Order: sequence, then structure tokens, then C-alpha cells
Amino acid sequence: MNILKNIILLCIVTTLNAQKNSTEFYRHLRYNHVSPYIDLAGTYPIDKKTAKTTSHYIFKYDTKHRIIEIINNHYHTERQHPLASLGVYKVEISYTDSKETRRFFDKNDKPISNDKEVYKEVYSYNKKGAKTKLQFFDLENNPMESNWGIFEYIWKKHRKLIIEKRYNLKNKAVALSPYFQFETTGILLDKKGFPLAHYNLDTNLKVIANDKGTASYKDVYDKMGNHVVYSYHDANGSFVTNQWGFSYGEKKYDSIGNYIGLDQFDVNKKRIRSGQIPTNLKPELAAAASKKDSIEIKRLSLGYLVALQDLRPDLMNEVMNDSLNKVTIGWDRKTKKEYARATTKAQMIEFAASWNKSNTKFPFHPTNHLTILDIYNRIATVRLISDNWVEYLHLIKQDGTWSIVNLIWQYKDINRYPKE
Repeated sequence: MNILKNIILLCIVTTLNAQKNSTEFYRHLRYNHVSPYIDLAGTYPIDKKTAKTTSHYIFKYDTKHRIIEIINNHYHTERQHPLASLGVYKVEISYTDSKETRRFFDKNDKPISNDKEVYKEVYSYNKKGAKTKLQFFDLENNPMESNWGIFEYIWKKHRKLIIEKRYNLKNKAVALSPYFQFETTGILLDKKGFPLAHYNLDTNLKVIANDKGTASYKDVYDKMGNHVVYSYHDANGSFVTNQWGFSYGEKKYDSIGNYIGLDQFDVNKKRIRSGQIPTNLKPELAAAASKKDSIEIKRLSLGYLVALQDLRPDLMNEVMNDSLNKVTIGWDRKTKKEYARATTKAQMIEFAASWNKSNTKFPFHPTNHLTILDIYNRIATVRLISDNWVEYLHLIKQDGTWSIVNLIWQYKDINRYPKE
């Protein structure tokens, strides 16, 4: 009797557990540059403990294992593509018999637009559970177009292909994207829902080349869900050079799925370019600053004051970055309020040419004391104290050359300012 009770209790507990919502953690989203028809999916599953120490996504599912929420805790390596990244902190997904609705929120639960620049996505399904339509809406539930000028996607099954058409709010057909001119398209999926190929079709659903000579592009994913190869083809399936000057690309990933490199090839499988993308698996930290950098930082920082003191606009032009933001803290007698006024590089060059022409702005033998507070690779912070001023400088190194990009200062004599 006790054995029977235990079996019944075990069945009840098992049933209740099966009915609970579930949560899963993933390092990445499956890359998708094909169509919003492709289901959202996570790759590189991790446990909750690991998720606390690394970039990740949180997927929450209902009892039917449908995604009801995605929390975006991914950083540094997320690919910014409207079909491949969320662009929001949270996605909430709700379901009815024939609809799936996705809404988007920031960390304060404020409704925001996603990377397609829309506020709500509504998918429609047929009786067999296949997607047939996607429409976009704003916060007032009015129809709206995405950043690609698309209001509506329409999908129909045709043999092995998913036929996709896109329309704007005027019901005019729209190309796949602003940078890739496929009109009516056919999407070929594998059994797991991964896209294998994408074809440009004419009105008779025959494969044809677009205005750049490309009739299809094909994708290869590895067993971990990484998008590893993509290639461009003519109407006969042969390699063709795309509008960016290559025929196919091979992507590289590190051991935890970060995209770290790309090789591109021509139609003859000759490598024409390679690129590396930094990984967050093991970041390479900067070494200690070199003596050469320290000397140059000191020269330029002091050069700013020397340029004013000795009427040297050429030196001011050399030491200041074109994006200079120099901020003066002052006191407005009329409003009786303090202000922060910005000065540009062009103004600083003018000051260097004439501000001290009477030679009365500085002592006869000026004193300029400089302390380099920190140098990290291409950025540095300096404190500069002269007879009149206390200043903090930010310098940056671009193309091997240091320059002053930010500068804030106040008078050394604090009696020039109102008392706290």
C-alpha cells in the first residue's frame, strides 16, 4: 500500500514539475541574417552559476516550451544586425490560438523599439502551426514600418521552400533589405529550422539573378549553432562575386562561441582578405606605458600652456585634437549661477595667437607643474598646475600620435568662486 502511495505521489510531483515554466541560459543567440521567419534560439547553453560570471541570455518558457521572455545580459560581442540581435533588455512574448506577440522593454520596464525600430511584432500562424505573416506596430497599436521600410512579411509553403514577400504600409512590395535586393524569395530550411539557402525568385517562382548578379546565398551552421560559412551563387548554383567584392566567407569562433575572425574568398576559392575580431574569452590587457609615450604626453600637455604663453598658434594646433572639448568653470554675475562653457580647438588657436600679446597674462617666469595620473594604452589623464590654474587633461593616441581631447580647468585661487 505504501509503495502504491509513493508511486502515485511521484507521478503527481512529476506532473506538477512538467507543468511549471522553465528557464534556460545561453551564451549567444543563433545568428540569422535571412528572415524573421527563422525561430529565435539560444546557442551554447550554460548553467545559472556560470551565467552569473559571463555574458548571456535568459530564456523563459511556458509549459508548452514556448519562449515567453528573453532577458538580454549579453555584452561586448553582440552582433548589431536587425535580424540577429534583440537591441533591447527584455522581450515579452504572448500567445493566442493563432497569434504570437512580441513586445520590447528596457531595464526599467519602459516599452521601447527593438533593432528593427518597431515596438510590437505580431506573428500569425495557420492551423498547422506554421508562420504565415508578421506585422509591425507602434505603442498606440498603429501599423508601422521597420527601419527597412517593411510593415508586413507574408509566408507561404511551396514544395521545399518558404516563399517570402514583404510590403510597406502602401501595400507596395519591398526588397529583402536596403543593401540586398532580393524581391520574392524562397527560404530553404533544414530539419532543425536552420536556414540553408535563400533564393531570389521571379513571378513564376523560378530562381533568377538580382541586379548585382546574385541569385542565391547559402549558409552553413556547425553542430554548436555557429554560422560558419555563407556564400553567393548565380542562377546555376556557381559561385559569383557579390556587391562587396567576394564570393564566400568563413567565420571563426573561439571555444565559447564568440565570433573572432572572418576570411573572405573569390570565386576561385582564393583568400582575398582576413579579419580578426577581439574575443572576450581572454582579453589582452595593456602593458605599462613606454617612456616614449610618457615623454610625449608631458610635452603636449605643457605645450598647451607654452602655446598660450609664447603666442604659438602652430603649437596649439599640434597639441589639441580636432574634437577638443575644453570646459571653463565660471561665475555669471547676472544670473548669480555657475556655468560650464565649452571652447573649441579653433578658438584655442585664436587665443594662442593673441591672448597674451601684452605679456600680462602670466608671470615673467611662469611655473607649470605636471603630473601624469594614468596612462592606459591609448588614453591618458594629466593634472596640470600653473601659476593661475588647476587643470585636468585627457589625451588620446590616434594613428600613433597623442593629442589633448578633453580639458577642464578652474582658477587656483578659489576666492574667484562663490563659497560653498
